[in-house]
Amino acid sequence: AAAAPGMVPAPCASKVELRLSCRHLLDRDPLTKSDPSVVLLQQSQGQWVQVGRTEVVRSSLHPMFSKVFTLDYYFEEAQKLRFEVYDTHGPSGLSCQDDDFLGGIECTLGQIVAQKKMTRPLLLKFGRNAGKSTITVIAEDISGNNGYVELSFRARKLDDKDLFSKSDPFLELFRVNDDQSEQLVYRTEVVKNDLSPVWEPFTVSLSSLCSCEETRPLKGLVWDYDSRGKHDFIGEFSTTFAEMQRAFEEDQAQWDCVNAKYRQKKRNYKNSGVVVLADLKVHRVYSFLDYIMGGCQIHCTVAIDFTASNGDPRNSCSLHYINPYQPNDYLQALVSVGEICQDYDSDKRFSALGFGARIPPKYEVSHDFAINFNPEDDECEGIQGVVEAYQNCLPRVQLYGPTNVAPIISKVARMAAAEEHTREASQYYILLILTDGVVTDMADTREAIVRASHLPMSIIIVGVGNADFTDMQILDGDDGALRAPRGEPALRDIVQFVPFRDLKNASPAALAKCVLAEVPRQVVEYYSLRGLPPRALGAHTPEGGPGPAT
Repeated sequence: AAAAPGMVPAPCASKVELRLSCRHLLDRDPLTKSDPSVVLLQQSQGQWVQVGRTEVVRSSLHPMFSKVFTLDYYFEEAQKLRFEVYDTHGPSGLSCQDDDFLGGIECTLGQIVAQKKMTRPLLLKFGRNAGKSTITVIAEDISGNNGYVELSFRARKLDDKDLFSKSDPFLELFRVNDDQSEQLVYRTEVVKNDLSPVWEPFTVSLSSLCSCEETRPLKGLVWDYDSRGKHDFIGEFSTTFAEMQRAFEEDQAQWDCVNAKYRQKKRNYKNSGVVVLADLKVHRVYSFLDYIMGGCQIHCTVAIDFTASNGDPRNSCSLHYINPYQPNDYLQALVSVGEICQDYDSDKRFSALGFGARIPPKYEVSHDFAINFNPEDDECEGIQGVVEAYQNCLPRVQLYGPTNVAPIISKVARMAAAEEHTREASQYYILLILTDGVVTDMADTREAIVRASHLPMSIIIVGVGNADFTDMQILDGDDGALRAPRGEPALRDIVQFVPFRDLKNASPAALAKCVLAEVPRQVVEYYSLRGLPPRALGAHTPEGGPGPAT
């Protein structure tokens, strides 16, 4: 049976969307108004790291930005943020040396979440106020978000607002909040010189679009773009997401674009054009718990490094030394990490493999042997069964080398590939590799990981001992997509590398966070890419519906 939801030790992060706007910005341009954009930075290990940058709003001292930042919010952490506003001179919003600093603020994500809507004065260098400039940050918890919607709009016969050419239309979509305020959901690109524009498709979360309430009022405004920021109003329309879906299914998803002033003045006024919903696709999002409770089984495989670099197990300096009073580093890592994995493992049976040793009876080097020496059934009962098999195995093998892990990755990948053919979210594989050093077959390992990134599996590599593990960080795709030797990128990031020495004295919760933080996301990402819903969500979901997406 699957682990009870309360036992799953995944760190509890909320997803928060941040939206930004500014008022009364300083005007740094002599002939026109400033062209502002905002850079968001987050503090990580004492360093400020750029999270992203908004679009540039041309010629505006009161910009409302369309770009939405999505951050993980951890209640127990003080997550420091910095917002910096610039008058942007670079092309298409890229920063350049000539950008003028218009002011900034520092705060924590917790402060924004607590206030929901936070307005602060912008500060220049040395804490001076930037005139009357303010920045407003609105936070919205989207943990309960259960989907995304892809929308594509076009229009026809819009009013012509330009004397010597046609209008340059763009569309803004707003959500009407409970207090009747309007929140910008999305702003399209400008289509030049066209009264029947086709705007690019865009994707927004259901939380952003309508707070997951499909009858919430929505408003669309169409403008003729003006490079000086004085856009001409063409018209507007009102709808709801529920109406959008209904009308789209009936092939009648279009709205009169109405300018109220013209309607009052002109007796025969019909509209200022028609806006058409050209495409609508809803992508439902399921959480990790949805898959577990839908009957997805998690299968764990442990792979242990038996290469000679670990040292002779009879020597007390060896990482494999069996001390009756103190577990060695491998056992400490195995038990600490394994017990966490065990909560995810449905039947508590682990496949336990070894690599890099000469094994009986012929004492040939093997890179994927069962440590219980039963090739027909390499599974052990729980972590304690793996510990016993490891202790029994050590005296019977000869530590050798090299450190090749590609064969074990490929072995688990073969099981995952067989599972993939079922076209069901029924079984997901976690491979836990414990090793004392950098792998020898790096090219083959990269190739094996890239192939495995297409399969229902994740790999956790735990570095044991005090070796330099710098090269191992390459396999963890946090700095960009891992690539196979021939250049093919991994479909998704499936590797998590953890140096155990940094976590030896950590609490189980901290260890869980480091080791398994990425697994729930990887499970959801795999099944989402394959378009596979949870198997029996209806049968397994308790009252209250699916849990928050992880």
